[in-house]
Amino acid sequence: MMTELPLDQVRTLLAVVDEGTFDAAAAALHVTPSAVSQRVKALEQRTGRVLLVRTKPVRPTESGEVVVRFARQLARLERDALAELGMPGEGEVTRVSVAVNADSLATWFLGALTRVPGRERLCFELRREDETRTAELLREGLVMAAVTSSPEAVAGCSVRALGRMRYLAAASPGFVSRYLEGSPREGLAEAPVVTFDRSDDIQDGFLRQLGRGGASRMRHAVPASEGFVEAVALGLGWGMVPEIQAGALLREGRLISLAPDRPVDVPLYWQQWKLDSPALAAVAEAVAEAASERLT
Repeated sequence: MMTELPLDQVRTLLAVVDEGTFDAAAAALHVTPSAVSQRVKALEQRTGRVLLVRTKPVRPTESGEVVVRFARQLARLERDALAELGMPGEGEVTRVSVAVNADSLATWFLGALTRVPGRERLCFELRREDETRTAELLREGLVMAAVTSSPEAVAGCSVRALGRMRYLAAASPGFVSRYLEGSPREGLAEAPVVTFDRSDDIQDGFLRQLGRGGASRMRHAVPASEGFVEAVALGLGWGMVPEIQAGALLREGRLISLAPDRPVDVPLYWQQWKLDSPALAAVAEAVAEAASERLT
């Protein structure tokens, strides 16, 4: 129950996490560092759990993440209630934090945000993260919503399917003639490959589906969606390119589809806090509408 978690203590814990230190939290809250320490200790005693790891910067424990998420949700509800009562803070706007994967950000997601009605006066805080890890930001209470590849709802969140982002194995004509002459699929495992970062497994997964093992050790990491596609088009390596981005390049002849009959579809889901928040609901509807038009 809310009465079991004193609001001043909950807000103080959130301030410590956001500011990184007890002293910085004290300055933000206009209280003494001793008051901040006492509130956090009192909250830990009340919950019977350690909520913070006292490092620099501090970080929440698993139990602390639960309280931080609650604090952020509470702040969101408070702002919505004040807005409905016609009592928003002077010049205050509603901030909506969302975790989104790079390929969605580069192709369809920003267009989705333009569909949110202007009357909402929203400011978006986007966190770019791999779709396999965006749910972690939700779990940690760092964002209100996320585009994720996980259909399993994070605790306290709802989930809805958005569609599938389709990827095509592609390379430049010059790269094909140099490394993949004859049968393109045969030489892929030995040819240079472009990846997004070290956690990017889609290229290796594609080869495993073909029964070719993993991709070459000759890997170029390009951690930007547009840069990744351009690196493939310039012949740096082959890669799995989002179909949305590949279309024009295939028509222009800058890319060749290496296995047009074997696309890789990555399911995407929208997860958000279970809050009766008009702002969050407006964003969710805009995202779902845009996804239905751009994803398969």
